Amino acid sequence: MRLRNVRGAKEKIESNDKVILNPKEYRGIFNTLFNTGNDKLCIEIGMGKGKFIRDMAIKYPDVNFIGLEKFDSVMVRALEKTEGLDIPNLKYIREDATCINEIFDHEIDTIYLNFSDPWPKNRHAIRRLTSINFLKKYDDIFKGTKHIIFKTDNRHLFEFSVKELTDYDYKIDELILDLYNEDTSDNVSTEYEDKFSSKGDIIYKIEVHK
Repeated sequence: MRLRNVRGAKEKIESNDKVILNPKEYRGIFNTLFNTGNDKLCIEIGMGKGKFIRDMAIKYPDVNFIGLEKFDSVMVRALEKTEGLDIPNLKYIREDATCINEIFDHEIDTIYLNFSDPWPKNRHAIRRLTSINFLKKYDDIFKGTKHIIFKTDNRHLFEFSVKELTDYDYKIDELILDLYNEDTSDNVSTEYEDKFSSKGDIIYKIEVHK
């Protein structure tokens, strides 16, 4: 997903009013940045080029959304997708997921994890966004009920994620082994998802709460 050498990426990010440049200053009070009156705040960690989070914000105007992405070159593509659109319930943060609990403090309703880096080598398992390492960080950012929705095309990562989530006492609300064999009328897709599903690749999904 990472794009390289996008000229002027940093400047474009810093000049866009949808980007929260100093996120740690708003820890615990992120909803005050939105002029929507919405109480619910959801985030996508590793939003990539931003199609999913943009479409979610448009579909659910009564919810505030924040997309996190660590690469400037990818963040720029997400910003391009909102040019000319009035989406007051959408913001972005350019930050690494490893410090997620330094950014938010008991204010998140749902975390979306879409097509996260699988980190296939076993020694890198703690870097996976569904690892116990990250699940513990998420404990610090959820407002009440902990709610995670995860999609991937990687079966190994999916199996790993199901085990990590259930071992950490998450309860399964929905587990789908082939998303596009189900009714997808309510599904909001990502760029990767569109690409993979068009080739007939299987998309896995799990929704959990705690």
